[in-house]
Amino acid sequence: MRIVTPLLFLLGLLLGGCSSLDDDPTAGWSASRIYNTAKDYLRSGNYEEAVKYFEALEARYPFGRFAEQAQLEIAYAYYKYDEPDLAIAAADRFIKLHPRHRNVPYAYYLKGLANLNRGHAMIDRWLPRDYASNDAKPLIEAFRDFKTIVQRWPESRYAEDARKRMIHIRNLLARHELLAADYYMRRGAWLAAAKRGSYIVEHYQGSTSVPEALRIMVESYQQLGLEDLARDARRVLEHNFPDQADKDEG
Repeated sequence: MRIVTPLLFLLGLLLGGCSSLDDDPTAGWSASRIYNTAKDYLRSGNYEEAVKYFEALEARYPFGRFAEQAQLEIAYAYYKYDEPDLAIAAADRFIKLHPRHRNVPYAYYLKGLANLNRGHAMIDRWLPRDYASNDAKPLIEAFRDFKTIVQRWPESRYAEDARKRMIHIRNLLARHELLAADYYMRRGAWLAAAKRGSYIVEHYQGSTSVPEALRIMVESYQQLGLEDLARDARRVLEHNFPDQADKDEG
């Protein structure tokens, strides 16, 4: 669902005098009143109206703390309304306008959440399709957003959650590679499957997909007649994941 910004309403505010003040529900309102009205809409889940009033606030009172907060609230409203691209754009705008603001870590956190949701949605859509033809760009961008918080503001209130989400994203990225490897195996593209499995082992150590990646490497190398490489992959699997190796033998 997409929010349609009431352009006539906003143009009336920006161009004052081009339309009657009777058409402007915020005429004569203070910045705090517009902000509180927008927050009420936000709390009630009416994100479209919330965005409209936050944008009206910024248009009428472009400077000061209410305008700054409205810029962040717009990003949050778009995120809650399942408009990740608009949420990311709003957060980026806040970061660009206020690079030293105390709420910049929160702006990055919103970006990370929005990108993470985009990545989840993409993985859900991949399930019946060709996994190898899809990229994981939203997940990679989410990882970078959360990493920025951890590196630049390690003591912020968002850092611990950002660390946990980075682990989660690593598992999702590894899963993406695993799905691609499985896709290649089902089509007999053993070399491509082995390369995907090897990539997981090399780049996503500690992820939940590593044991399955090693099993894919074993089978793929066997199919290719590369017995030495198959034995090496089997040895790594048995040493690091004995329970998984036993299960594989069964």
